[in-house]
Amino acid sequence: MKYFGKKGVLLINLGTPDSPSRGAVYRYLKEFLLDRRVIDYNWFARNLLVRGIIAPFRSGSSAKLYKRLWTAEGSPLKVYGERVAEGVKEHLGDDYVVELAMRYQSPSIQSAIDRLMEQQVGEIIIFPMFPQYASATTGSVHDEVMRILRKQENIPNVRMINSYYDYEPMIDIFADNARQFDLDHYDHIIFSYHGLPQRQLRKADDCNHCTKVDNCCGNISIVNQFCYSAQCNATTRAIVAKLGLKEGSYTTAFQSRLGPEEWAKPYTSKIIEEQAEHGAKRLLVFSPAFVADCLETIIEISFEYQEEFEEMGGEKVDLVPSLNDDPRWIKVVADLVRGEVVPV
Repeated sequence: MKYFGKKGVLLINLGTPDSPSRGAVYRYLKEFLLDRRVIDYNWFARNLLVRGIIAPFRSGSSAKLYKRLWTAEGSPLKVYGERVAEGVKEHLGDDYVVELAMRYQSPSIQSAIDRLMEQQVGEIIIFPMFPQYASATTGSVHDEVMRILRKQENIPNVRMINSYYDYEPMIDIFADNARQFDLDHYDHIIFSYHGLPQRQLRKADDCNHCTKVDNCCGNISIVNQFCYSAQCNATTRAIVAKLGLKEGSYTTAFQSRLGPEEWAKPYTSKIIEEQAEHGAKRLLVFSPAFVADCLETIIEISFEYQEEFEEMGGEKVDLVPSLNDDPRWIKVVADLVRGEVVPV
């Protein structure tokens, strides 16, 4: 069937405060953490936790971190997103309309969809800027898009991209970024992904596989194809293969825990501690869950983990740059949007 009009492209990342002020950070944390897919407690418990404890008490300390992160142009996550959107628009040409949105705060998904609908697009391609699928990220993006579109009388054809965790051209960029460093100069390499509660990983498991089978994330199959942890491990294996890293020289780990419950393991902080105990002096860290450097990479890894490692007797934690606005990454996004290539 032929669709008339241009194709709309919606690039969606997680989000960022509008400024590094405490008020802006409070609004961001509140919207982010009240999402039922992020904190999947019942409505009352989630609101009590977020409105009564996390947002009021954490907004001040988080604002200080955002001030360290902020550039003259603004939040790196948004700045890189805008550059990627412009580059994708140039790659795709006049038959496409490209908009950038954030799941939380601005520019909102609602405003971006409104702009696409105003141009009478015949199709919308949703591109979540998360290589690995998780209910709390890609699932939340898809959920919000459907919530907004169901209010429309006329809904265009919609194509949603799920994940691209082992897409080779993207893996090549991560590997090339690592080659800027002398890999033999490091005692250990850590692939650090954003964490998820183990409860959420098990909740998403329809096959009684998660944590019930030895090395349950060791390979991707029909039973764990949408598992966040399994996809993260697959991303690691793909980068490792490109770099020819030896078994035992690297670890897949998870960072950014919140609250007392168990999250995906091993924890990045624990791996750093163990490496320091073994006498490691230099660590190299990837963060392949993020397509743009942000608070979790620039601040948490480059500054906080660096300080912790030094206190344990280590010397240096180096961060492999993310994809950011690399022209090759922009082409990857354009190719995936066109559907000319399909992730393996």
